[in-house]
Amino acid sequence: MSDETPIRLVLADVDGTLVTKDKILTARAVAATRALQQAGADFAVTSGRPPRGMEMLIEPLALKTPIAGFNGGVFVQPDLSVIETRTLDPAAARKVAELIEKAGLDVWLYTPDDWFIRNPDAPHVAREAWTVKFDAKVVKSYPDELFEKIVKIVGVSDDLDRVAAAEHKAREELGQSASAARSQPYYLDVTHPKANKGAVVDTLSRLLKVRPEEIATLGDMPNDVLMFEKSGFSVAMGNASDEVKSKASATTDSNEDEGFAKAVERLILPCVKARTDARRE
Repeated sequence: MSDETPIRLVLADVDGTLVTKDKILTARAVAATRALQQAGADFAVTSGRPPRGMEMLIEPLALKTPIAGFNGGVFVQPDLSVIETRTLDPAAARKVAELIEKAGLDVWLYTPDDWFIRNPDAPHVAREAWTVKFDAKVVKSYPDELFEKIVKIVGVSDDLDRVAAAEHKAREELGQSASAARSQPYYLDVTHPKANKGAVVDTLSRLLKVRPEEIATLGDMPNDVLMFEKSGFSVAMGNASDEVKSKASATTDSNEDEGFAKAVERLILPCVKARTDARRE
């Protein structure tokens, strides 16, 4: 980030970054986002969550920017009206589901509006429902017509090596037909090839008429590195891996120790304020 480049937009991942491990949005995090907005910078969020799963953030953060759900698979306005949707090719979606199942992971399917599972007792189902604040639809099998409107497929397992291997296999076999990345060590997210966090930076740049170099990004997982690479300034959380940290412009404390708020207060807000003050002089 050069002295001449203003920060006009701050884009944050949600889980592991903006909220604590218990999915709490702290008062300090809220105050930090409000301070950004008061200083003249916009604030936006992106996540592998469905848009409905981020609805609880809209009012406390006074969000006015497009919300990027499903890692950019769906962009919605703060009233949840859809701006853009990027569904998986049906053939690719079927291939992904088969690949994930063969790898020994549970398969979850998401449409823009709903979440489908086959086993309600599988790992992380209850936790996910608590996190996103709505329940999955349980079906015995996934009908062919469902694959016509899939925006995200998730492979789930507590065998983390198996999830990592499935990610490698998916990238190898799917090529350019889909984007595959772990949003958590136990989640493999597969989306449209242009539905990834790097593409989120590009899309918000276009929609908000902000240059990518004027965007600051914050995240903690490998799928956040793509937005680090596209933005002018990036911050890795203290709970991120060393590999993720090595890809960021700076690091902060963990999401359990107000890392998001500290990054805004110490690394981003002073620059926004300095540039705002300079414009006023």
